[in-house]
Amino acid sequence: MLLLQVWRFVAPGLYRHEKKGLLIFTVISTVCFLGGGLFGYLVVFPPAFRFLAGYSNDYLYALPTVSEYFSLSLRLLLAFGVIFELPVLMVFLAKLGIINVRFLTRYRSYAILLAFITAAILTPTPDVINQLLMATPLIVLYEVGIIAVRLLVRPAPPAAAEVAPDEAAGGGVD
Repeated sequence: MLLLQVWRFVAPGLYRHEKKGLLIFTVISTVCFLGGGLFGYLVVFPPAFRFLAGYSNDYLYALPTVSEYFSLSLRLLLAFGVIFELPVLMVFLAKLGIINVRFLTRYRSYAILLAFITAAILTPTPDVINQLLMATPLIVLYEVGIIAVRLLVRPAPPAAAEVAPDEAAGGGVD
C-alpha cells in the first residue's frame, strides 16, 4: 500500500521511459526480495531452528513460544530478503555512475570478507552453518551483480581532454 502511494505521488512527474524503468526495477526488486525470503525460510530456517532446539537434553526442554518462533522466522525472512537485493542495488549504483565493473572486480576480496562479517552479524544463531548459509548466497549474489552490471550498464564515455581557453579561441602566443 505504501509503495502504491509513493507511485501515485511520483508517477505524474515522470516521463514514459522513466515510468517503464521504475516499474521494471520495482518488479525485479520485489521478486528478489521474495526469493530471498523464501530461501531463508526453506533453506536456512530449518537448520537454525534445529540448532536452537539442540539445547534440549534430559533435564532441559526447549519450548519456544510462538512469539520467539515468529521473531526468528521474521528476522530470517527480512535478512535474506534484503541480502537478495544486492544485485539490484549494484545495478542501480552502476547506473548512477558510483561503481563500475572494474571497481567491483578489483574489490572482490573485500566483498567476500564483508559477506562473512555481515553473515556473522545478521544471522540470529551463532553457529557456523547458518553463517555459511548466509555468506555463500551473498558471495554468489555479488558475482551475479557483477554480471548484471556488465550486461545492463553501458560504460561511461571517457571524458574529453580539456582544451585551454586560448587554444580553443585560436588565440595562441605568436
